[in-house]
Amino acid sequence: MKKYEEEHYRYDNIKDKIYPWIKNEMKDSHALNGKRMSKQTAAIAFVGDLKIVFAIKREGESYEIVMDNMLSPDIDIEAMYHTACGNLVRDVEFVIGNTWDGAYSIVADGIHEASALCFKHIWQVCVNKLKDDLVIMVPCKDTVLFAPAKQKKVVAGMLEHGRRAYDIGTDRITNTVFLFSREREELTVYEA
Repeated sequence: MKKYEEEHYRYDNIKDKIYPWIKNEMKDSHALNGKRMSKQTAAIAFVGDLKIVFAIKREGESYEIVMDNMLSPDIDIEAMYHTACGNLVRDVEFVIGNTWDGAYSIVADGIHEASALCFKHIWQVCVNKLKDDLVIMVPCKDTVLFAPAKQKKVVAGMLEHGRRAYDIGTDRITNTVFLFSREREELTVYEA
């Protein structure tokens, strides 16, 4: 029996429990198999050095990372991504908060904050409200920071805060800085 044929991994049984997680380093403290993520992890390229992996919510606050051998060959990974994003919208509330240095943050449940990068709508609302491009940093799984690009002092403070968070964080994502362009409506690596 193939792993994806097992009841525990059958796609119809897990599809409503799969969430997209943004990753750079292939490890995670919330994942049951997080220390074993490898090239066998089901992942898609995202932006810059980031990838999207998929986590299955198991008992309590436990998650299991989806590996290639857990997916039937007929599973379309892009369709699975859209399903996972739909699950995230259904189950996790994202709130925008303020930081001490005048920047903004995404607050969710302590597990899925970085996954907010998947939602173009969040960033479109923010650029329209702030009437500026956004400089975005995702130092850790539970930390997403952003600031209007033209507010250089605020951006500098945010970057300092983000780098400190990256240095002390347990579930690091990246020190790379991103830009969400108001005009192009896309997320790219920020070239300062």
